[in-house]
Amino acid sequence: MANLKEIRVRLNSVKSTRQITSAMKMVSAAKLRRAQDTILQMRPFSNKLQDIYKTVQSASSEPANNVFFKSNPSERVLLVIISSNRGLCGGFNSNVVKKTNARIAEKYESEKAEKKLDIICIGKKGWDGLKSKGLSIIETQHDLFDELTFENANKIADRLIADFMAQKYNTIELIYNQFRNAAVQDVVAERFLPVFTNIDEEEQEEDLLNFIYEPSAPLLLETLIPLSLHIRFHKALLDSWASEHGARMTAMHKATDNATDFIRDLHLTYNKARQAAITKELTEIVSGANALKG
Repeated sequence: MANLKEIRVRLNSVKSTRQITSAMKMVSAAKLRRAQDTILQMRPFSNKLQDIYKTVQSASSEPANNVFFKSNPSERVLLVIISSNRGLCGGFNSNVVKKTNARIAEKYESEKAEKKLDIICIGKKGWDGLKSKGLSIIETQHDLFDELTFENANKIADRLIADFMAQKYNTIELIYNQFRNAAVQDVVAERFLPVFTNIDEEEQEEDLLNFIYEPSAPLLLETLIPLSLHIRFHKALLDSWASEHGARMTAMHKATDNATDFIRDLHLTYNKARQAAITKELTEIVSGANALKG
């Protein structure tokens, strides 16, 4: 059994750690509230905008002629990995790295072998987890979450759209944590470009009956789809941002609870050690007194 001094030192150390994790939990809770409000306000707009362009697409006589719907001749693939710059958030970052590796193994193994797979890492932890995997990481963005605005997100989205329109990539995918609540985040791989063209036939017929388009549907698509892509990319960043704070708050809450349990166990160990030391001293005193009497 450790002596009393060692237990006291360890007890003070765990108490200091609990203060830190408790403070980080409260900070993450405050940031989560702001991030959660932002993403919950963004989702209805993003979903409705996608519904609108799908409706317009169903009315277009030749939607496949739109550049955003067509696969280009390029055989290159781009994955945009969204993680965080800091750790202490449970499996938030490791889950993104695992999803990326699984996605490559499942769908893009041949592109990886032929050096036709590029990766953009948004967040330092994603880059840390992938840099040793032999992948082509062409760009890293470590400061985007320091000032996450629609304008800053658009700079990256514009570059992705421009690369696709220039036929540099055949497919662009986003891999990120989708926010559900403070305790649950779903890692998703979402195709960014080209845009999906599958529309239900009954829905298409209903849309054609209910709407008259001015200007024409193809012209509307040229405006709606770039706007929708910008909104989708910004929403993915906001999802990841809210998920990070939720994961960190949950991790720090568990760490604080574990520290509290550990402190209770250390108090019990300390009391047992002190009782044993007192008993030993009393035994020595009694033994010494008996020896003097003898």
